[in-house]
Amino acid sequence: MNVTRVQIVARGLTNCCPNCGGRTLFKAGSFFQVNRDCPACGFKIERENDEGFYLGSASLNFGVTIVCYLTPVILLAYYGVIRVAVAFVLAGVGAIGVPMLFYRSSRSWWLMNYYVFFPHHLPANGGKGRAGEDDNV
Repeated sequence: MNVTRVQIVARGLTNCCPNCGGRTLFKAGSFFQVNRDCPACGFKIERENDEGFYLGSASLNFGVTIVCYLTPVILLAYYGVIRVAVAFVLAGVGAIGVPMLFYRSSRSWWLMNYYVFFPHHLPANGGKGRAGEDDNV
């Protein structure tokens, strides 16, 4: 195997292409736009009829927001560390802001999670996924 699971995890945590390691998941100058294909290696990042990669990353994003941000805010308000009004404001701002700030990482982490379990699907490991090929995974 050319790309190991450790490399996939390292690439996922740094928002890099799981196939070649290039910083090419997102279009240059854009915070939210994902490249359809990796400009460096041709790996298909976006798949037309596969919403699982978007829905999985959205679920991961919302889960992290709830567990790592909203739950501590609620607990701080419950135990009287902050006032309830402050907690409402923090929760409202954070419920929108945290998912926006975590968007890139959640997309990258979801790809990482998939390819950690199926590293043989990466083109560098002999799987499909190059531009122009149909990757039915």
